[in-house]
Amino acid sequence: MKYLFNELEMTTFAEKLGRLLEARDVIVLTGELGTGKTSFTKGLAKGLGITQMVKSPTFTIVREYDGGRLPLYHMDIYRVGDDPDSFDMDSYLEANGVSVIEWGELLGKDLPDNYLHVKFNYTEIGERELSFEAHGVRALALKKNLAME
Repeated sequence: MKYLFNELEMTTFAEKLGRLLEARDVIVLTGELGTGKTSFTKGLAKGLGITQMVKSPTFTIVREYDGGRLPLYHMDIYRVGDDPDSFDMDSYLEANGVSVIEWGELLGKDLPDNYLHVKFNYTEIGERELSFEAHGVRALALKKNLAME
């Protein structure tokens, strides 16, 4: 668990994770609206060396960001529903970039085998609680490295 009080703490923490990411890493973000999923992605982008402004992909499904050491593919599955084949998600997952999937829990069995699941919750005092669940060897390594931060 990690507790964060504001957007700066969120992006700073995510930036540290961004520095650890490698090609084909997948991060799945889940949590209520406004819990910080896009702010977290901004930090990941910064850790990858991406200077473009990161915006929510809610209405575009996927936003691509280049210019860092790896490309970032920021996806929002909320509007896709139970039809992940409505866009070519595999082309992003198999590319040499990092995939961030908001609302990824909606994919169920269509999630890849290896990903780090970050869950966002509000606590009673208004801070954000992040929990991490590793799926696969690579995700477990990322989680262990985060625990040392």
